[in-house]
Amino acid sequence: MIHPDDYRVNQTWLIFKVNEVPIRTMEDGDFDCLVLMDAASACIVAQVMVPVTEAEPSLLECKQMFKQGKARKNQLPRELIIPQELQADVLAREAVRQGMKVVRLPETQLQVYTSEARDGFREHFGGA
Repeated sequence: MIHPDDYRVNQTWLIFKVNEVPIRTMEDGDFDCLVLMDAASACIVAQVMVPVTEAEPSLLECKQMFKQGKARKNQLPRELIIPQELQADVLAREAVRQGMKVVRLPETQLQVYTSEARDGFREHFGGA
């Protein structure tokens, strides 16, 4: 299992779905919330809402997430960790295009990050 102590700030980011059930909206349908997090600080640097009808974030959404993260951290990381269970081919290609090494790990390896973020999300959004 990976841990924040294994990394330096801005060295590695990871992405994962923070909600356990779809986020329902009256007008726009159901969404999943993907967060981009710095592996050393466990700070969320970007997020995107992806319609559950889409298999993965669009290229534009991926570019916007990296732009948002770079604006917050003043640089892109050298590495991006993506859970093997997350459909993210477009994201992986864009990360490589922007100079990042992409690592796919089982989500169980990210539990230090995902469990706390999901607990906070659940508390804030009442189980969404």
